[in-house]
Amino acid sequence: MAFSCSQAPYLSPAIPFSGTIQGGLQDGLQITVNGTVLSSSGSRFAVNFQTGFSGNDIAFHFNPRFEDGGYVVCNTRQNGSWGPEERKMHMPLQKGMPFDLCFLVQSSDFKVMVNGSLFVQYFHRVPFHRVDTISVNGAVQLSYISFQPPGVWPANPAPITQTVIHMVQSAPGQMFSTPALPPMMYPHPAYPMPFVTTIPGGLYPSKSITLSGTVLPSAQRLQMTGRKWGSELRGQSFRWAAHPRFHINLCSGSHIAFHLNPRFDENAVVRNTQINNCWGSEERSLPRKMPFVRGQSFSVWILCDAHCLKVAVDGQHLFEYYHRLRNLPAINKLEVGGDIQLTHVQT
Repeated sequence: MAFSCSQAPYLSPAIPFSGTIQGGLQDGLQITVNGTVLSSSGSRFAVNFQTGFSGNDIAFHFNPRFEDGGYVVCNTRQNGSWGPEERKMHMPLQKGMPFDLCFLVQSSDFKVMVNGSLFVQYFHRVPFHRVDTISVNGAVQLSYISFQPPGVWPANPAPITQTVIHMVQSAPGQMFSTPALPPMMYPHPAYPMPFVTTIPGGLYPSKSITLSGTVLPSAQRLQMTGRKWGSELRGQSFRWAAHPRFHINLCSGSHIAFHLNPRFDENAVVRNTQINNCWGSEERSLPRKMPFVRGQSFSVWILCDAHCLKVAVDGQHLFEYYHRLRNLPAINKLEVGGDIQLTHVQT
């Protein structure tokens, strides 16, 4: 069957959480659960793929437990009764640390990747097409739950692509289909900094880009006092200053269509566009305080609209940035650099 636009993500859902999986589980569907294990609130959490909201019928129960050295329980519940447990006596997660769980549905099993590495395979005990709900409970804080169409599974650092059809609203009551590429997922080991990748199909209305990472807590950069770099460095005074910054750029050829630049030394989130190596006017206003914190994880969601980019941080809408370069499909490259560690990229 044809698979159109992927389901919009759940952003920063409160725990306990239960949400509908639109269309139910399908062979090849990937669901990503991104969050942080709480360090002082219980010793377990669970991700459940279930029928309805009651919890009586759970096709796949993924249950990390941090007691007894740490292990992960997998199970199935039918009509309120649990089956035999399958235990993986290894704990790939750490309390207080962010994580990325990717669940791939296949005809015979679920495959689970933890922070980019294949962790466990769980064979179906009940037909997976009965599943229409995902629930998460326990000692976690979630950044988002996202959904990937079939055919995009990050088993290798090189992403896999597949042509799909996105339905785009062109006028009231009129639809047209436009060939596009599905989002590309990158496993944890594929994040050298700076990180550069393509945006399949470029930007278009309804296209979204998701990034997660952690701001480095003690990043420092060398600053000169009153003199230029180069041969003049010798004998001149300089100092180390802890002013971490990072940037996210959406590029069109040699131009930067959208520059997102959190600056901790200025307590600002700067937005701008660079055309022919010349910066335009900066935008800095925010409806709330600086959302990025040194040493803490974050998630950024960029949604392309016809007239602007809508940006949310940790599930909360932050600002809109109106397009200054309007050839959206030509905006087809993502650049990330600076004082952060990336844990998840979806373009």
